[in-house]
Amino acid sequence: MTPPAEVGLYVHFPWCVRKCPYCDFNSHPLKEPLREREYREALLDDFERELERFGERRITTVYFGGGTPSLFSPETFRALLRRLPGVHEATIEANPGTIERGDFADYRRAGITRVSLGAQSFDAVRLNVLGRIHGTDDIGNAAREVRSAAVQSLNIDLMYALPGQTVEEALDDLAQAIRLEPDHISWYQLTIEPKTEFARRPPAGLPDADRAAEIEEAGIALLADYGYRRYEVSAFARNGHVCAHNVNYWRFGDYMGIGAGAHGKFTNDEGEVVRTAKASQPRLYLDGSDGHVNRVSPVELPGEFMMNALRLVEGVEPELFEARTGLGLDDLADKVAELVDWGLMHPGRLALTTTGFRQLNSVVLRFLL
Repeated sequence: MTPPAEVGLYVHFPWCVRKCPYCDFNSHPLKEPLREREYREALLDDFERELERFGERRITTVYFGGGTPSLFSPETFRALLRRLPGVHEATIEANPGTIERGDFADYRRAGITRVSLGAQSFDAVRLNVLGRIHGTDDIGNAAREVRSAAVQSLNIDLMYALPGQTVEEALDDLAQAIRLEPDHISWYQLTIEPKTEFARRPPAGLPDADRAAEIEEAGIALLADYGYRRYEVSAFARNGHVCAHNVNYWRFGDYMGIGAGAHGKFTNDEGEVVRTAKASQPRLYLDGSDGHVNRVSPVELPGEFMMNALRLVEGVEPELFEARTGLGLDDLADKVAELVDWGLMHPGRLALTTTGFRQLNSVVLRFLL
């Protein structure tokens, strides 16, 4: 098995202004002055160490996630991106109303090509329930600022199946996002994750499974009407503006992870798949604490591969399974044949039918057993 020549880079920024009650990411409310210079130096040191692991492989995409990366000044992003001449896509997550350290033109000049705005809803009441710190006007203002700054691509993150939300209200949220004409929309269902505030105190009025499915079906049709092609479970793009960094994840590619709590995936020269995880507490990360490195066993690889690949609407070519795992397709043959017989997978390609896509979790479970 030959390791991928091109890889992604994920950079995690662990601080935010306020922790949202649904959030299970590694994010920590900022309670003291931001230690930007210190964190930037730690990231650069972390990056140099990871380069020793990844060797000569080319980094072609970068994703700055969080937390709230836009709490950091453009200089932090410039410091990393100037070391990456082969990058063709560099995304920064930003919450409307929290661009405090520079405008979007500054981030573009630093090397950012793609901005992902965390809108989540255009309804003021639901924004409050979700713990968001921005208002509805902030979303439109931020989107227009991105356009004025000539950033290449704009994504808007939006949730549905929110507490008390009707089908009509969910579609109105989506319509308001579409009116801003983003290049990409990430539209996903609110889920209650363990260890979150919502898990401890669930909000009232969450839509049931039938209403959530009705919202999803109607929303997908609305997005298609406006030229947004669904290419992954919750990702819709027009004019070819797919997120290349995320597609690399779903195609089980390798990626470097730096920053507090960042995860990475690496295929070594022996064909072993290794996962890395950095210390999640910012204090420990800044103190130089070692993270974890775990080898993925061959038994786990089919499930991990399919968990990612089947999220893509078009799936992946069968040959990619062997290229990414070092295993033969015979290891999947019986399960794939069964799913094809049931009308859940397409023959000749690792891809789900429309019916199978609606049952994604159940299908993936077949490869995890």
